[in-house]
This record gives sequence, structure tokens and C-alpha cells, in this order.
Amino acid sequence: MTKPKTISTDDILVMLCSSVRKVLSAATKTQISYSPMVQRITRTCLRPDIGCFVLFDGGFSGLVIMNFSAQSAMEIYRAYMISMGMPESELATQHTSEEVGNMLGELMNQIVGDFTGNVGHELQVCINQNQPKMLTINKEVMVSIDTNLDRAQSRRVAFSTARRNVFYMELAMDKTEFIKLHDFELEDVDPDRIVEDQARQNAALAADTQSLVDMALLDELGL
Repeated sequence: MTKPKTISTDDILVMLCSSVRKVLSAATKTQISYSPMVQRITRTCLRPDIGCFVLFDGGFSGLVIMNFSAQSAMEIYRAYMISMGMPESELATQHTSEEVGNMLGELMNQIVGDFTGNVGHELQVCINQNQPKMLTINKEVMVSIDTNLDRAQSRRVAFSTARRNVFYMELAMDKTEFIKLHDFELEDVDPDRIVEDQARQNAALAADTQSLVDMALLDELGL
């Protein structure tokens, strides 16, 4: 008998790493890479110079943390804003600027959104996330976040930017394993088709509304 396919915590970690690389590479139009060696850690922490975190729950619960050095944060910020058409003269010059923190929070929201969407699609579970939080941290401060997980497993992965500035992603979640009981079809999500379907629905709704208006006018005229 064929052994059922299983998906472990580390498989989920790989999916998260893929989302980090995919979103940041697309946003900055630069090459973002990560180490194939994953570090086991005893707890997750916000570390200097900018720490971002977001909690998620649903099919399983966990915490995602991203810790940026000032250099990596500024490189990502500048590349992202320039790719959006922002003149260099108008960019923030310090990693402590509110603009830098807001940008990292926006990107982290996109990362976790992509991750939860992929996990939900692949594992057929629903995952919810809260709003990412950011904190600019002094080099002498380390903040630990209590996740209240039953059997927490924590991992740290090192990422590097195009200019070889390093930042880290940490994941804490319950030790888990998904077992595939039977085959099921994964429907491909086509963004263009979704937009087209929505446009058709809007057009149909507009046509129905216009028909009702025309009928009301005819009634008023006694025709």
C-alpha cells in the first residue's frame, strides 16, 4: 500500500521562504536569495535594526519575524521606491524614517498574504493573518514575542540582497504534519480570468439595473 503523502513544518517553511524571495524580488526588481541551510533556534526575537512581525492562525498557528539591518532595509526601500517611480532626491536617508518602516510593513503584508494564499491552495486550509508590526530597535535591545504555541518549532533563514546585505526571516509554529488522505484537484488561479469574470458580473448587474429603470419609466408613461 502506498504511503500517504505528508507535508511537514519544514515543507511549510520552504513555502514561506519562496514567498519572501518572490515578493521582494518582484517589488525591488533585484535578486533576493536565501541560504539552503536552515538554523534551528529556541525562540524567535526582534533584532536590530528593524524588526517586523506578524501572527497568523486558522488551519495552523504561527509567527513570522523579519529582522533587517539598516543597510538591508535601506537597500530594499530605495530599490522598491525607485521601481515605483519615486525620484531619488525625495527618498528617506535614514533607516529610522517612518517611510522605511511603513514600506517594510507593506512588503511583509504582501509576503504573508502570498504565503497564506499558497498554503491555503496547497493544503486546502484557511489561514488568517493580522496586521504586521514594525519596531526600530537599538543594538542593545532584543524583544521576545510570546506565541502561546503548544509544541513550538522555531527556524531562522538568512536572506541576502543584490548587494549582499543580509537580513533574516524567523518562523515559529506548532510542530505539525498534514497527511493527504486522497487526491484532489488544485484549481489554477488566473488573475486575468478573475478580473474578466468580475467585469462580466458588473456589466450584467448594470444591464439588469437599466432594465428595471426602463420598466419603471414605461409604467410612469402608461406604455
